[in-house]
Amino acid sequence: MTSTTALGAAAVVALHDRLLAQPGWPSDSTNDGDAADPWTWVGANHRFNSLLWNEEDLARRTTVADAEIAANKRAIDRYNQARNDAVERIDEHLLLALGLVEPATAAGDAPASRIAPGARLHSETAGMMIDRLSILALKIRAMAAQAARTDADESLRTTARARLARLQQQRADLAGCLDALLADCAAGRAAFKVYRQFKMYNDPRFNPALVAEAAAAPAARTPPRG
Repeated sequence: MTSTTALGAAAVVALHDRLLAQPGWPSDSTNDGDAADPWTWVGANHRFNSLLWNEEDLARRTTVADAEIAANKRAIDRYNQARNDAVERIDEHLLLALGLVEPATAAGDAPASRIAPGARLHSETAGMMIDRLSILALKIRAMAAQAARTDADESLRTTARARLARLQQQRADLAGCLDALLADCAAGRAAFKVYRQFKMYNDPRFNPALVAEAAAAPAARTPPRG
């Protein structure tokens, strides 16, 4: 089983930056990998965040047809769902490695926790923190590109450099907090749980608008009686 030490913040940050530096990534990549390895899901989460980032930019265009923006919005929904699913998979594997969840329940809707008496419950999970590190990696890359622009004035580049430094500090702070949480969990001082997102808008069984569409569809297809 993968240890939580191997999945430290420095290694996560390095993976995020390495993937962003690969030509053609994330479009030319897949989610192939060992589903039992949390690193597979760290990479998948970062990939979906990157795809989501690209679609968010495209969705702000003002000179294209509405159909293109609608396609961007649908892609955003898909990638956001996949991103959150990957966060849950990360948490499942980390909790298994830490012995903080009953193995038979880890992948279910209601994972049974094993929390030591007196351990504090951390509201943000390790997977959520890794997700935030992924987004910070994207922000850092984008802000660095702004700081290096040759088509902008020095005022913009100065602002971008200052913001880049702040983003790098935010990432360093968050990375330290992730390592501290994992260390405290391993020592029995803290714990977190798998928090299912249950995103209803993407589920046709629970989204009221989709339920209404499905109910109306048969009537729309039924020809009137003569």
